Amino acid sequence: MSALIASPSPSPTVRPAETIADRVRRMIRANPSVLPTIASVVIFVGMVIFGEVAYGRILQFNTLSNLLINNAHLIVLAVALTFVILTGGIDLSVGSIIAVSSVAGVMLSNAGWNAVAVIVAMIGIGVLFGIVSGVLIRYFSVQPFIATLAMMFLGRGLASLLSTKPERLGEDSPIRWIGTQLKIIDGPKVNDLVITPAVLVAVIVVAAAFFVLHRTRTGRTVYAIGGSESSALLMGLPVHRTKVLVYVISGALAGLAAVLYTARLGTAQNITGIGWELDAIAAAVIGGTVLTGAYGYVLGSVVGALVLGLMNVLITRDGGIPPEMTTIITGGILLVFVLLQRVVTRRRE
Repeated sequence: MSALIASPSPSPTVRPAETIADRVRRMIRANPSVLPTIASVVIFVGMVIFGEVAYGRILQFNTLSNLLINNAHLIVLAVALTFVILTGGIDLSVGSIIAVSSVAGVMLSNAGWNAVAVIVAMIGIGVLFGIVSGVLIRYFSVQPFIATLAMMFLGRGLASLLSTKPERLGEDSPIRWIGTQLKIIDGPKVNDLVITPAVLVAVIVVAAAFFVLHRTRTGRTVYAIGGSESSALLMGLPVHRTKVLVYVISGALAGLAAVLYTARLGTAQNITGIGWELDAIAAAVIGGTVLTGAYGYVLGSVVGALVLGLMNVLITRDGGIPPEMTTIITGGILLVFVLLQRVVTRRRE
């Protein structure tokens, strides 16, 4: 008995500490759809390291500040396209919505409208475009590409009818406050951490979109529609209402992006926003949102927008790369991520 009492208890098995790489591999095996998002984060970090080594002054407050300030509107657009693409749709009208909203907003502001009323009107224009697109797609079975392409031409035409010359926002307009730079950290020389209310608005939009997509029934329906619309209907999910809603959200966020961009530059033109819908789509795809729907993360789209913004910074810092290379590099990165998405979807199948 004493021998049994004195015998030492078997020592517990000691498992080796799990490294970050092991966790990432386990995450990818459990959910391969995160692979494009992880790849976008790796590319962004690699671009930061390359820029710091090659050009210097990348890892500092003023570069981060400029990156966020200059791309606040693109982040909002990327969130808008994330909602639409997750359902398996597309929205080509967001650039035109920005044009007509910004021109109309500046003209209304200069006509003496209250700043809050102007902002509501600009977002309302986007909502109206989104409703029309959603109704065409839901009730008339028009393909999203065609419906939003029609709205793109309509928006660009309306912007041109309003004005064909640059419209300047009044210097005393309260709307300009949204683009006012607020110093957070006073660094040495010009290395200050600065943000604008527009950046805060973009952060709020991202947080709200994350909550809606991952914590609400609407978000679950969005993902379910992208996976299989017929299955979502059989599960009793509000498919038809949600399909219209995502285009309303996209239009509203495009109108909000118009507010942020106009407040920063103080001008608006009928040619504003040309090609921005493609930038937003590229940001979402680079961030890991699969074009066929069902897979993607709003935070990944934010990373995709920052990748595009940082790419412009690096090209500007280099000085020897022509600006035209931006579109070529963007196309190359986009092609890589489309192929990567194809690998992911085959694994899921």
